[in-house]
Amino acid sequence: MKKLFTITTALFLSVAVMAQTKVDDVAKFNTENHSFGKIKQGVPVTYNFEIKNISDKPLVVENASASCGCTVPEKPEQPIAPGKSANLKVVYNAAVAGPINKEVYVKFAGIDVQKVLHITGEVVAEQQTQQAQPTKSTPIKPLPSKGN
Repeated sequence: MKKLFTITTALFLSVAVMAQTKVDDVAKFNTENHSFGKIKQGVPVTYNFEIKNISDKPLVVENASASCGCTVPEKPEQPIAPGKSANLKVVYNAAVAGPINKEVYVKFAGIDVQKVLHITGEVVAEQQTQQAQPTKSTPIKPLPSKGN
């Protein structure tokens, strides 16, 4: 009897684990990776990830966060109706020159696993546009000698 109870419990738990909803079962993104390409240092850039609700229930974006403070995601405030889409706005501040490889984490209500989106690109430092102006030099005249 104990053996039957153990097998039944294990079977029930495995079915419960397999029945957990996954992000890809309820939401479809237009892309999971966005490249900004080359962008100017100090000029913030924005991209809107489109989220489509492919389930039959309203979809709530519970939280959106990023891997650093230089990236700010703004989640949709209203639930996304079945069959409808909403935007997840991501702003990158481009303060530091160099390559970009950041992650944005999206948490949906009722789903334990977060969706990870990626933004990439390269922040290019502003080039100094003016050349250094040559300075004029005045020839030094010798001082008159006192003996002459």
